[in-house]
Amino acid sequence: MTQQAAGQSLLRLSGITKRFNEIAANDGVDFEIVPGEIHALVGENGAGKSTLVKMIYGLLQPDEGEIHWRGQAVAVANPKAARALGVGMVFQHFSLFEALTAAENIAMAMDGKVDLATLAEEAQALAEKFGLPLDANAMVGDLSVGERQRIEIIRCLLQKPALLILDEPTSVLTPQEADRMFETLAQLKQEGTSVLYISHRLDEVRRLCDRATILRGGKVVTQCVPAEESVESLAAMMVGEQVHTAQREGSAIKGERRMQIRNLNYKPLNPFGVSLKNITLDLHAGVVVGIAGVAGNGQSELFECMSGEVLVEPKAILLGDTPVGQLGINARRKLGSAFCPEERNGHAAVGELSLSQNLYLSRQSTDSVLSGAAGVIDLSALSRVTQSVIQEMDVRKTAEDPPAASLSGGNLQKFLMGRELSRNPQLLIINQPTWGVDAMAAAHIRKAIMALAKSGSAVLVISQDLDELFEISDYLAVLHDGHLSNVMPTEQCTFSTIGVLMGGASEDVA
Repeated sequence: MTQQAAGQSLLRLSGITKRFNEIAANDGVDFEIVPGEIHALVGENGAGKSTLVKMIYGLLQPDEGEIHWRGQAVAVANPKAARALGVGMVFQHFSLFEALTAAENIAMAMDGKVDLATLAEEAQALAEKFGLPLDANAMVGDLSVGERQRIEIIRCLLQKPALLILDEPTSVLTPQEADRMFETLAQLKQEGTSVLYISHRLDEVRRLCDRATILRGGKVVTQCVPAEESVESLAAMMVGEQVHTAQREGSAIKGERRMQIRNLNYKPLNPFGVSLKNITLDLHAGVVVGIAGVAGNGQSELFECMSGEVLVEPKAILLGDTPVGQLGINARRKLGSAFCPEERNGHAAVGELSLSQNLYLSRQSTDSVLSGAAGVIDLSALSRVTQSVIQEMDVRKTAEDPPAASLSGGNLQKFLMGRELSRNPQLLIINQPTWGVDAMAAAHIRKAIMALAKSGSAVLVISQDLDELFEISDYLAVLHDGHLSNVMPTEQCTFSTIGVLMGGASEDVA
């Protein structure tokens, strides 16, 4: 039970406004967290969640309004000042050095001089207290993503925060690891620590959080008790309308084989990469195959091999009857394939270039309509195609053809997915299709993926979101430490079974 009834306030924001040029990312936000509560901050992409927590943690400064900590107005000049107050934050994207040990990474975040041996002992003791198994002397590059997240959490807890901010904390965890983390948060709450919980997974918000503040368009639209709401009603509060999830229509009928992978082996040049071992997989027209797995188990390496970013044995991968192991991305695109990688900025898109320029980069080898005489780009045709993608995917933007980096992560993801879907490819391979995307945008993307498969395309979806995979996949497999399990009909799978495989159990045990 929270202490709100006692009138205590740990953190209170009054009229917080933050503008970027003419855009108000936060507009007069009032917000309060009391001691010993788990408080959710939810909203669609671009709602202002990240901007708000960056001001709480001292990474940004508000243009208007006040921040009160334990009843006193404060100016949080930087993260060090935030930590001095008692605010800790675990970011969605980790900030760890792979070539250092867990203890060395923790030491780098501590203020003042520390004794590494003593710190390692303290970290180990804290890890045992909260049920977060950790080897303080392990090299980070050898750890799973779930283990790396424990380092980030322990690093925060060693600073004894009164408020712990968690951004999408379960996005890299197996269901079993997520349950363990929920137990840790319940223990922290019982000891009086407050938690600000940011997540797009509304079932977790309902299960875990005492209260929720809903942001839309930079403003607070309402507060609620999540346990008294449904996932559907929470999603409707976020976006202002009912969200209709994708519905798979029974078992898909396999069409012709579009991609064949046989005994694919690959050893990455990156010393911390994951080697692929004897991968065998068929992708058929009309079917969505989902690949589950905890991040860092070979997903990126598998995508690189399938897309042609790295080359393998010629006959290890076939498109139709054509060996493509030694063909690059554009050659595979010309054979009817499309690809959407996990990393949006720098991999799927060039942040400094406009949306239309980014569209051209991926389609110049396949779309003759975009080129005029003598190889000159047809700018009017390029603009029409770009605006069609923007409209179809409901991409929110602040200019006619803005730089890719100016979009929120979710809106850029919608554009990148639309860029590939609009080609109606025979084969689509996607890594993390709705990473960091709000409920409405995720539903839109998932429906588009299923519609593409229904039209006769073969689709492979690599995702860490089990809800997503069970929602859209006709067949499921699990990738663990570079090994791919047998492909199973989704109807024969359970969350528990897939979770055990994600944790490394053999298929017989699962």
